[in-house]
Amino acid sequence: MAQHNELGKRGEEEAVRYLKSKDYKIVCRNWRFYGYEIDIVAENEEFIVFVEVKTRTSVQWGNPVGFVNKLRMRRMLDAADHYLIEMDIDKPARFDIIGLVWNGRGFDLEHIDDAFLPFL
Repeated sequence: MAQHNELGKRGEEEAVRYLKSKDYKIVCRNWRFYGYEIDIVAENEEFIVFVEVKTRTSVQWGNPVGFVNKLRMRRMLDAADHYLIEMDIDKPARFDIIGLVWNGRGFDLEHIDDAFLPFL
């Protein structure tokens, strides 16, 4: 497996641990629908939460959360729409981003809850 793929998997594992520590229930990971993917689907008392995870080895080229652009947001929204319909979920949705940077010993984690709203 490529080194960047391994780092991404480790970042997702860390994101899951973090969310569980905040009392989120992890519903599924790497949910795919045709060309769409959602890294983590979680739930708290109030929301079904769709989480995009970005992992980097440094911030030299920018903060990981900054790599979630408008196209990625649109794809997350479309995927979430399919997920909610397929799973017949009638709960408000929220879109979060978790950015992780490997510091040589562990991850520095930034969680942006309600990172963006659905747009037209």
